[in-house]
Amino acid sequence: MNTWSWDYVGEIMPQLLHGLWITVQATIYGSLVSFALGLVWALALRSGNRWVTWPVSVVVEFIRNTPLLVQLFFLFFVLPSWGVTFGPLTTGVIGLGLHYSTYTAEVYRAGIDAVPAGQWEAATALSLPRRRTWTAVILPQAFRRVVPALGNYVIAMFKDTPMLSAITVTDMLFEANSIGATTFDYMEPITIVGVLFVVISYPTSLLLRVLERRLVR
Repeated sequence: MNTWSWDYVGEIMPQLLHGLWITVQATIYGSLVSFALGLVWALALRSGNRWVTWPVSVVVEFIRNTPLLVQLFFLFFVLPSWGVTFGPLTTGVIGLGLHYSTYTAEVYRAGIDAVPAGQWEAATALSLPRRRTWTAVILPQAFRRVVPALGNYVIAMFKDTPMLSAITVTDMLFEANSIGATTFDYMEPITIVGVLFVVISYPTSLLLRVLERRLVR
């Protein structure tokens, strides 16, 4: 039976911290992609033009109802056969961002729907252009309502990053598996990976609760 070795932990920590940095990068960039693309989906679905809303709704539902891992495999292993090739991390960021954009689109939709009808009427009474109405009146109020929900999806994305190891992204899980395969001792690296996820995810969730209370006030 293996016993815990702090010396072993000290040896492997630099490699695991490197994996943590890759994980954080994938989460940050994936979040930016999902926030931007999710807003595009949300606005397209509210366009009122069925030639826009119908194709977008089909794409969104297809992405939302297929597993993230399958989408990652498609981007990494299938697209190159069509001449479209990305590096592992870039593929992971695109996969995470694309997958979670279908969820952030619903968050934006809910935020926009929560803006009081009087705000739309006031903008119309002031003869504001449609673009000005969206950018100066509606979206700022909607964003304020959806920040906590978007933050929850960032945490969920962070916890889904171990899937990126399946496409050779050197995240924490990839590094832990590499260490275990070399030393035949998985206890310390896998345990540390779990602890690092908790150490980052739990405080972040607490901060989101504080932010939500502030925004409500």
